Amino acid sequence: MNNVKYIGMDVHKEAISIAVLNSSGKLVMECTIETKAITILDFLKGLRGSLHVTFEEGTWAAWLYDLIKPHVAELVVCNPRRNALLKEGSKSDRMDARKLAELLRSNLVRSVYHGENGVRTLKELARSYLTISRDVGRVMSRLKAIYRSWGIPCGGKQVYAVRYRAQWLGKISEAGVHRRAEFYYQQFDALRVLRQEVRRELLAEAEKHEAWKLLRQIPFIGPIRAALLIALIQTPHRFRTKRQLWTYSGFGIETHSSAEHRYVQGELKRAKKPASIRGLNRNHNHAPFMEPVQECRNRGGCQAGTVPGVLRSTGSQGNPAGDGATDSSTQDGSYYVNRLEERSALRRQTSETTNSLSVSGESVPSLGFAPSGGESDS
Repeated sequence: MNNVKYIGMDVHKEAISIAVLNSSGKLVMECTIETKAITILDFLKGLRGSLHVTFEEGTWAAWLYDLIKPHVAELVVCNPRRNALLKEGSKSDRMDARKLAELLRSNLVRSVYHGENGVRTLKELARSYLTISRDVGRVMSRLKAIYRSWGIPCGGKQVYAVRYRAQWLGKISEAGVHRRAEFYYQQFDALRVLRQEVRRELLAEAEKHEAWKLLRQIPFIGPIRAALLIALIQTPHRFRTKRQLWTYSGFGIETHSSAEHRYVQGELKRAKKPASIRGLNRNHNHAPFMEPVQECRNRGGCQAGTVPGVLRSTGSQGNPAGDGATDSSTQDGSYYVNRLEERSALRRQTSETTNSLSVSGESVPSLGFAPSGGESDS
C-alpha cells in the first residue's frame, strides 16, 4: 500500500507536466517531460511501486492510452467536464497536474471509456462521415447567406441544383460576389462527392459487424444510423444497466429538488411535492440517438416497437445507476417522457465532442426492441 503512486499528467503538444503523490497524499515529485513516447516510457520505468495514472480526455488521449496502459496498474482517462477542482484558484500546468493526481487519489475522477480496438476503423470512418456532413451543411448555409445578403429569396433546395446553377448565379450582379458564390459551389460539389465516398466505405465496414444487422431491425434505424450507433456505443456491455445507456444516449432525465423532508408531529416524513424536471441530460452524444425520436414526433407519434415507444414501455425498469443518471423519485421514466412530449422540442441541438470509444468484435445481444422492418436513412 505504501508503494502506491498517483500520477497526474497535464498533456500539451510540446510538453507534459507531471505530479506524483504517494499513498498519504504527499507530493514526492514534479517534473516536465517532452511529449514523446520514449520519454514518457522512460519516466514510468524510473518509478517504483504500483502506478496509477490519470490525464484528461483530448486530442492525445487515444495515443497515450495505448502507450501507457501496459506499463501501469491503473489508467484513467478522465472527463474534463467533471473536474471542477481545476477551475478553482490560480491555474498553471504544474497546478493542474497536481490537482489531477489529488482527484485520482480521492477517487473523484470520472473516466471516459477506452476499450479495445475492434472497431477503430469503423469509428474513424464514422467521424469522417459526420465531419464532412457538417461541412456540407455549412457550405449550403453560406451559399444561401450570399443570396439573402443581396435581397434574393432562395427558399428550398433548388439553389443547390446543378441544372439551375447558372440561373441563380445570373441573379448576382456584383462581380466579386458572383465569383465568391462560384467558389462555394465548387466546394459544395467536391464535398458531396467526398461524402458519398465516405458513406460507401462506412457502410461496407459496418456490414462486417453482426450488430449492424440487428440494429437495422429497429424502425427509424437505417444503415447509416446503425453504423454510427456501433461506432459510438461499440458494446452494450460497457454499461451496467439500461439506464446508463439511456443517459449516454441523451435520454437521461435531470430533476432538481430541495427541502425533501419535514417533521410532522415529531416524526420525519418525506415531502409530497414532486421534483422539478430540468430536461434531458446535456453530457451525451447527440447525432444518432435523438434523430429517431424527432423523426417519430414529426410523423405523428410513437408506436410500440419504435425507439421512443420502447423507452416508454421500459421506463419503469430498475433504478438509474452511475454516470450521471438521476433518481426519478417514486415515479417511473415513462411519466417524465410524457411530460417532456407535452412541451416543445426535447432539446436544442448542440455540438459536443464525443468520447473516445472502442469495442471488441463480439456480437450485441438483444436490446429488447420489437423486430420490425428497418427504414433507410434520409
